[in-house]
Amino acid sequence: MGVSTTSPGKGIRLVTVDHPPVNALPVQGWYDLADALRAAGRDPEVRCVVLAATGRGFNAGVDIKEMQRDTGHTTLIGANRGCYEAFAAVYECEVPVVAAVNGFCLGGGIGLVGNADAIVASDDATFGLPELDRGALGAATHLARLVPQHLMRALYYTSRTATAAELHAHGSVWKVVPRDELHGAALELAGEIASKDGYLIRLAKAAINGIDPVDVRRSYRFEQGFTFEANLSGVADRVRETFGKEA
Repeated sequence: MGVSTTSPGKGIRLVTVDHPPVNALPVQGWYDLADALRAAGRDPEVRCVVLAATGRGFNAGVDIKEMQRDTGHTTLIGANRGCYEAFAAVYECEVPVVAAVNGFCLGGGIGLVGNADAIVASDDATFGLPELDRGALGAATHLARLVPQHLMRALYYTSRTATAAELHAHGSVWKVVPRDELHGAALELAGEIASKDGYLIRLAKAAINGIDPVDVRRSYRFEQGFTFEANLSGVADRVRETFGKEA
């Protein structure tokens, strides 16, 4: 349980998240994920990283129950910083990152895949930001990298989700496959990327990041300020207290 790293093929590093029951990560889990991604990118033998998860879904965001147990703001600050580090580790990974998404990809999961270089998804995958239903804000920066602006806003305000097929139609998902083929499809794409010259692929990653129209790190940090304001105002606690108690 936690974050593990394996090498399933030449030049490929597989980083897998396993945090039952729904891969909602506690504060330390986000830091562990960031460390694994950065370590993979620093390895000169690695040319592509695949980010995957076991279980029912790819990622359900932060561990809300951990936050509910904290009477102060320590966990909130830790989650903010941990998510920032993990999202940045995907984006700043020195080699391309392929996200292999199964089942639900929510909240922090959007931050991870929105910063990935490519996404392969199972046909049961869904993507969304239920933040307003959880007393939080954030990751609109990353959802905006997956869907057009007006759709992003509608999804954000309603907490609705989009399917893998819908994201494929928008061009943000590379391929949609049956769930039992997800692992192979992600490794196939990673293998094609890893077949390129290792030095050149690192230059390509740095060059593409350098021409991004939005600084995702600064943009997400700006969003986090509103998350903290929602907590200081008390509205976040009021909404969060309903989590898990819906009729």
